[in-house]
Amino acid sequence: MTHAVPSLRHAIADDLRTQIATGHLKAGERLPSEPQLAAQYKVSTATLRLALALLQAEGLIEKVHGKGNFVRPPLRRITYAGCGRTPFDPALQVNIRATNLRARGHLRALLRVPSNSPLTEFLCVTHEGKSPHSLARIYVPRDLAPAVQLGLPPRLPGVEAISTKFRETVTARLPTPEEATTLRISSTLAVLLITSVAADATGRVLQAAILVLPGDRADAVFTTHPMTEERESEG
Repeated sequence: MTHAVPSLRHAIADDLRTQIATGHLKAGERLPSEPQLAAQYKVSTATLRLALALLQAEGLIEKVHGKGNFVRPPLRRITYAGCGRTPFDPALQVNIRATNLRARGHLRALLRVPSNSPLTEFLCVTHEGKSPHSLARIYVPRDLAPAVQLGLPPRLPGVEAISTKFRETVTARLPTPEEATTLRISSTLAVLLITSVAADATGRVLQAAILVLPGDRADAVFTTHPMTEERESEG
C-alpha cells in the first residue's frame, strides 16, 4: 500500500503550523525572513512563499509590507446579525473617514438616485490591536448626511424604525486587491460580502452599507420571525 508524500510546501506549512500550535512561535512574533526560512528548509524562495501562503489563507500568519511575516493572534469572531447592523465590536478600534462623492455606476443603482447625485461615503475600518479586522463602506444621500449619527456605526436617526425596510444580499467571493491590502489578508482567502440597503416606507433609500468580512473570522446569523395574522371572530 502506497502513501501520498506531502509536497514540500505542505510539509513546511505543517511544520510551521505545529510550531504555532505548540507555542514555539508565539502570537505577534516575527518569523525569520523568507530567504532565511528557505535556507532552513533547503527549498527555493518561491516554494517557501507557497507554504506561507497556505498559512496566510488559514489566518495563522499575516504579511506586513516592508516588515515581514508575523504570527497572528487568535482572531476575534465577527457575527453579523442582519438588518443593517454593522458588526463593530466595542472592544475594537474603529477608524471612520467621510468623503463626498457623486453617484455613478453601481452606487446610482444601489441608492436609486439620479446619476451624479451627491453622496457621502463613510469608510469604516476596525482594528484589533494593530491588525485590520473588517471594513464597511456606508453611503448616504448628501441631504441626509448632516443628520447621520457618527456613532459605531454611522446611522441615520429612525433607520431602525418599524417602517424601515432592509434588503440584504450575501455573497462569498475573493477580495479585491484593495480589500486584501486594507485587511492584510491573502488574496486567496474568501470574504463575506454583505450589501444592505435601508429604505423608508415611500421606498426612498436612506443608506446603503457594503460590508467586507474576512471568511476566516465571520459568521452571518439571520433570525426569521414567522408572520402571524390575527383574525377577529364574528359573533
